[in-house]
Amino acid sequence: MITLSPEDRTDVVRRLQSVLLDELSVDAGRFEVERIVDFITANLGVYFYNQGVRDSRAMVMRKVDDISEAIDGLERPLPR
Repeated sequence: MITLSPEDRTDVVRRLQSVLLDELSVDAGRFEVERIVDFITANLGVYFYNQGVRDSRAMVMRKVDDISEAIDGLERPLPR
């Protein structure tokens, strides 16, 4: 389960309340929205976390390729 800091949790709850009201005309109280946030972090957060891990891996691999190419460029031609 992903753990949010108290400040982030408060911000997420406020944002979700706003979306529910503005886009769905649902006037949900803080308690109800906190339950939704708990559900999302417990059951859906892992999808976002795993995507972040995959994105990080891809970025590191690109950097490794760049470094490898730079190192290859340091090779000197062999005498003939």
